[in-house]
Amino acid sequence: MPTKMLQIPTADGQADAFAAFPDGGGRHPGVLMYADGFGIRPVLREMARELAGHGYFVLVPNLFYRYGPAPVIELPEHIGEEVRPAVFAQLMPLIEAHTTERVLSDADAYLKFLTTQPEVSAGPVAVTGYCIGGLLATRTAAAHPGQVAALAAFHGPVGVDGLDSLSKLTAEVHFGHAESDLTPKALGELNQALDAAGVGYTSEIYPGTIHGFTMSDTDAFNPAALQLHWDHMLPLLGRTLTKS
Repeated sequence: MPTKMLQIPTADGQADAFAAFPDGGGRHPGVLMYADGFGIRPVLREMARELAGHGYFVLVPNLFYRYGPAPVIELPEHIGEEVRPAVFAQLMPLIEAHTTERVLSDADAYLKFLTTQPEVSAGPVAVTGYCIGGLLATRTAAAHPGQVAALAAFHGPVGVDGLDSLSKLTAEVHFGHAESDLTPKALGELNQALDAAGVGYTSEIYPGTIHGFTMSDTDAFNPAALQLHWDHMLPLLGRTLTKS
């Protein structure tokens, strides 16, 4: 699986990014993948390669490029409960400084860059994200309704901007929630907002999960839920993105 590191021009500098795409040349639908708060690391690169193997050009930007190239902070191989407080003490200032204005400015740059890559085919793109990346993916899809055809977000705080923010979505949506992140009542309210937006969607709580369930380098990892995430995302992209 070919991969490369890229530099994305943004309003605030250059964002380093990881890209994976199918072997054999040709052009492929683009997918913008937002990492969780821990950023680009082996597990994210592996997930990007996995998705690329299904026929997509996958771009994973370093969300915190303003503070340096990824990894912005030193991460252990396994981010267990005993190290999480120290890791989050370093990450939270970066997350809190990542304002909506920065998110939307960066999203413009990421999508412009993605769609002009020589390996990316013309047509709509998909956005996907994990944890805070799920929120960023949702904001990106809402801000680019004509361009983003599919949105998949996993264990992300997708309703934090207010449920009215979902009214701008036109993409087909899948939200995969952790049991620890969302009550059934909150899920019902979220799904009502998606109904009101008039978009095609699935939005469900993955059974037996806690926040971060897709990430194999954390204690939250749930292999069955990771597979369920692929079982939802791959058909969604297959329906909404046109392969040559």
